[in-house]
Amino acid sequence: MSQDWIHADCRLPSPEHRERARLRQDELTKPQGSLGRLETLAVELAALQGRDRPAAARVPVIVFAGDHGVVAQGVSAFPPEVTVQMLHNFANGGAAISVLARELGLPLHVVDAGTRATHAIAGVHIDKPCQGTRDFSRGAAMSEDELAHALAAGRRAVEAAGDADLFVFGEMGIGNTTAASALACVLADLPLDELVGAGTGLQGDRIAHKQQVIADALALHRPGIAGSAAPGREALRRVGGLEIAAMAGAMIAAAQRGVPVLVDGFIVSAAALAAVALQPRVRPWLLFSHQSAERGHARVLAALQAQPLLQLDLRLGEGSGAALALPLLRLACALHNGMATFAEAAVSERDDAP
Repeated sequence: MSQDWIHADCRLPSPEHRERARLRQDELTKPQGSLGRLETLAVELAALQGRDRPAAARVPVIVFAGDHGVVAQGVSAFPPEVTVQMLHNFANGGAAISVLARELGLPLHVVDAGTRATHAIAGVHIDKPCQGTRDFSRGAAMSEDELAHALAAGRRAVEAAGDADLFVFGEMGIGNTTAASALACVLADLPLDELVGAGTGLQGDRIAHKQQVIADALALHRPGIAGSAAPGREALRRVGGLEIAAMAGAMIAAAQRGVPVLVDGFIVSAAALAAVALQPRVRPWLLFSHQSAERGHARVLAALQAQPLLQLDLRLGEGSGAALALPLLRLACALHNGMATFAEAAVSERDDAP
């Protein structure tokens, strides 16, 4: 598939619907601004969705899974087999995001975008160019063709999910906080020592080792990234992950369709950095669900000028934080759409006369 689709323009939020939604908020039976960010959420969703009554009812959750060759360097507390084992858990309904999706009535799609699985798993869609990335501490994580496939896999997943008011993307991949830290360091020019955290539960010397592995890898790859005509794409190819690339592609495809994305934690936010680097017009379509406990997430959010809705000390991934924030968006829409105006309720408005 040609990669020209990446550069196709994204839809623009509707200024007319934003203004109409703002005016409606001012007319609802409450003091102006009294519902805080719930008001601004409803207004922004109205602008993004181009409708007077914003909605967050149809919300597919797409979890992308991929394995990472860099785990050979001892950067994770869990062995690489866990990625494929978790694919079974997602499909069987036992993972956290499976439970949350079920409770919220959300369709859950699981995509093997690049795991080591050698067999089909019932309930998991396979769309991968290879079985995991290569060890990026020794060379590029993937080839250009593999990256192109992964980006397009994200687009295909969005298309297959059908009509949506909003998308939630999640991830699974042992070693992916290492890739996300490397990506964030390069794409947002952030200090590595403020990005590298516990991931799956590393402590002490093992976190320091993880940081050193990434530092050595970046020393290897920075010249090639800096000299590239498309440094964002080259960074993703050299130190990214297949599931991270798939999420970046999915975000671009969603923005091109005019569907907002509720961004999850550290890994998905790193994918957002990559998506914005590849297609800057994606940024208005990204809403941010929470600030995780993963060390670098606050820095990545700041680089994206993002204001998350929640801070619950999560660091699970899978799209779990976005799922937890979704009820806030649904309630913001319900309040915007369902509250009476002062005129409808025959309630006197505030008297600002001296």
